[in-house]
Amino acid sequence: MAEGPGADHAIARVPTAVTAFIGRTLRGPVQRPIAVRSFAEFQQVFGGLWQPSPLPYAVEQFFENGGHRAVVVRVVNGGAPATITLPCGLESLTLEALSPGSREALRASVDYDNVGVNEDDRFNLVVQRVRSIGSEHIEDQEIFRRLSVQPGTTRFVSSALQESSLVRVRGAVPTQRPDRTFRAGSRHPIGYVDSNPDGDDGAPLTDYDIIGSPARATGLFALRAAEDVHFLCIPPLARDRDVGPSVLVAAAQLCRERGAMLVVDPPAAWDTCDEALHGLRELEFQSEYALMCFPRILAFDRLRGRYEPFANCGAVAGALARLDDQRSPWQAGPDEELLLRPGTRPARVLTDAERTRLAAHGINPLQALRATTPNPRALRTLAGGSGASPESALLTPRRRAMLVMNSIERGTRWAVFDAADRTAWHKVTRQVQEFLKPLVADGLFGTDELSEACYVVCDERVNSEDDAHAGRIHLLVGLRAPRTGAYQSFLVTHSGEGSRVRPARAHRLPPGTRMTVSELAEDVQVENTQRQRTLAQALFGHYSEPRPVDSAAGGSAEPSAPRGFDLEAIARLHLDLGGRGQRF
Repeated sequence: MAEGPGADHAIARVPTAVTAFIGRTLRGPVQRPIAVRSFAEFQQVFGGLWQPSPLPYAVEQFFENGGHRAVVVRVVNGGAPATITLPCGLESLTLEALSPGSREALRASVDYDNVGVNEDDRFNLVVQRVRSIGSEHIEDQEIFRRLSVQPGTTRFVSSALQESSLVRVRGAVPTQRPDRTFRAGSRHPIGYVDSNPDGDDGAPLTDYDIIGSPARATGLFALRAAEDVHFLCIPPLARDRDVGPSVLVAAAQLCRERGAMLVVDPPAAWDTCDEALHGLRELEFQSEYALMCFPRILAFDRLRGRYEPFANCGAVAGALARLDDQRSPWQAGPDEELLLRPGTRPARVLTDAERTRLAAHGINPLQALRATTPNPRALRTLAGGSGASPESALLTPRRRAMLVMNSIERGTRWAVFDAADRTAWHKVTRQVQEFLKPLVADGLFGTDELSEACYVVCDERVNSEDDAHAGRIHLLVGLRAPRTGAYQSFLVTHSGEGSRVRPARAHRLPPGTRMTVSELAEDVQVENTQRQRTLAQALFGHYSEPRPVDSAAGGSAEPSAPRGFDLEAIARLHLDLGGRGQRF
């Protein structure tokens, strides 16, 4: 875990509407989150539109509808990189592209400029990425001077090319340096060797490719290396193939961990409002970390030269980013309608009655023109009845809470390095309160009184001596919910293993109340027949009426439960931890 700004620095607000895309592209780095700020930059890195993959179209629609920042993870199923063969007398030096695919057009040049006559192992290498084989449009270039074919030297070619973002050495390095490249029939003596036509794009993606492996940081888990992700889009695997339910579950779990929102595409089979409502019941997917808009969209396909139907996740994320530009989620106010920009339009026009029905079931209506109703409907999540609170079904309050807690978690990471110092508790409390003051003053939590809008607890009520010795520090934050007297509470934990934020269910704790924070074994299960304690009983203890003593057994009366906040109580603080190492 990297140390962030210290206690003397103000907590910075995390950026909004940064959208991650994961799927198949023409070329580019594999299993690495790459940030792009325009579709032109996406084209340069990942190769532009490609008919077999909806992802480039989704990225294009994201920027066309108002998006500004995207993070792209390229996933492949198999595939092979193209190679470059450089003659070395009777042998050859083989370079292979770092990125697999048939569209990775590379070329290399070898010269001996500024190489001494007695340095017969040295050479200079230029590697270029061009738009296509035979093209002179250079998109990227790397120059490596005074390379050597002798192992153990400081510029050994295999070691030096580890710094390249284009190629690596394949196989053994020959004993003779590569021959100087010539361009026949040209005034320029130095030419280029084009890559061989042996690159392969691999097979179409499967759900398993998208989910990936947490151990290898592939698929969805590659996004753990991205610092800022607010929305996650997983376009369909192909034009005629939707993402499977297993991907949605894994993606929602990742969004829970990262404090992000999953933009779920409606399946292609959903054509009418009735089909969408029936399909949502059949899908049985509920998450307060996901949202869905209906219907799908029609957008111009520049490769086919006509309008085509597409999944709407990219356009929806772009429209939400545009709404953030008009009114930041850091500011209070009602939701605006989710409108598409010209160039994309809904696949069907919804009536006011259909919009109302969809919104009542958690699906946001997508439209190109403003509705006739004077008050826009509040944007919804897919929480349904599974949310921790009624506010979890409202998209904007949910996003605001996640932005606030992501900012607090990142801005207080320094505290883990002072976890053994009790003065750090007060520094954390003061730092968080200073961060929340301007938000409260702007009415973000429905009142301008700090004591009523939020509470911050970082003292002996949530931290124990064992926590201090283990280098662990806890912070309990409550944000006032739209309902009177209700709070959205979160527990921030910093430790040597990392930081995480968990939803909590807690009352305003009096200063004298003691509580401890401990981990529960994940395989512990409570019998259904066990009588559950109420939240008040869990927090402050409950009275257990003494039972008559069995004189024959010689037993004693069962003592009443002590007053305090123990291991079982902290389990009631949050509805569902969702596994170790998770945030939100």
